[in-house]
Amino acid sequence: MRRFARTLAAAVLAVAAVTGTAGWASAGSQVEVTGPPPGTAEWRSDQGPGRPLPDPATASPYEVARFFAGLGSAERERLARRHPLVVGNLDGAPVRLRYEANRLAVRATGDPRFAALAAPGRQVLAFDPRGRGQVAEVFGDLERSAHVAVVVPGSDNDAAGYDAPHAPYSGPGGMARSLRAATGGRAAVVAWTGYTTPVGVGLDAATGRLAEAGAARLTRFTQGLDAVGVADPALFCHSYGSVVCGLAAAGLDARDLVVLGSPGMRAASVSALRTGARVWAAKGPSDWIDDVPNVEVAGLGHGPDPAGRAFGARRVPASDVRGHTGYFAPGTTSLAAFAAIATGEIR
Repeated sequence: MRRFARTLAAAVLAVAAVTGTAGWASAGSQVEVTGPPPGTAEWRSDQGPGRPLPDPATASPYEVARFFAGLGSAERERLARRHPLVVGNLDGAPVRLRYEANRLAVRATGDPRFAALAAPGRQVLAFDPRGRGQVAEVFGDLERSAHVAVVVPGSDNDAAGYDAPHAPYSGPGGMARSLRAATGGRAAVVAWTGYTTPVGVGLDAATGRLAEAGAARLTRFTQGLDAVGVADPALFCHSYGSVVCGLAAAGLDARDLVVLGSPGMRAASVSALRTGARVWAAKGPSDWIDDVPNVEVAGLGHGPDPAGRAFGARRVPASDVRGHTGYFAPGTTSLAAFAAIATGEIR
């Protein structure tokens, strides 16, 4: 009976765990964004190239890449103008074509929350205005860089707030910029806010429902990078984002998988992730994530601590990290190690 009581208490604590990047206020359940992007029906009915267009719901990123490789530049641009939301979110489509399509898509929404994403020089690789909005932005030359990193954030992130100026190193946009700077510009970095994240404290943060939907999208995203010849990335997965990465691990096309401030990866060990990527873990001494029970009971909680010795991940130094969101702060040992991982200097 005492053993059951301890397990039940751990489950209750897991529900109360905050696994994101901001706020302690409880929030309602989020509706995950899944399926092909808006405009898919019109895309499917377009016979412009004289042959069916690849179905966003069923075509693999490699099939998409082969399709676009067979088109001339004029036909590619026509498709981007006619179907910006589809082309901009179509993993396997040419990178620069997606940038242009997403500029058009952002402008077409007329939503002031997203207007800055269409500014000159922004490289938006994915944009979906549904729900709270999803976005992936590139910092650096994704096509030519020999080193690529992807930042996968945790809770309280969306297309409107992922690059908040008041959080220069704690939001995914700031994390990506900081990591790129730490590599001396040698790595292109993607801030991937490509799934519906939990908001505040609640069941969403303590369960894997949103992470499961995010894992499918992240898997396809990395396959899309591979399909267009982008270098295999190092993924940096923060907080609830590490749950996403854990669930996606077996299907990811990635060189390294780095988790930081993780509540668990829904796996018992590195071997249980079934990934060929090197797995790393960082946890700072003052990170409150250490107070989150590392259990998984009846779907609540996310399992063992990836930074624990028994999990088997390579440890990233983080003794000078402050709080839950300080891992990318300039001058920290964690950021220096992240840069070395991103550029392949640590083997």
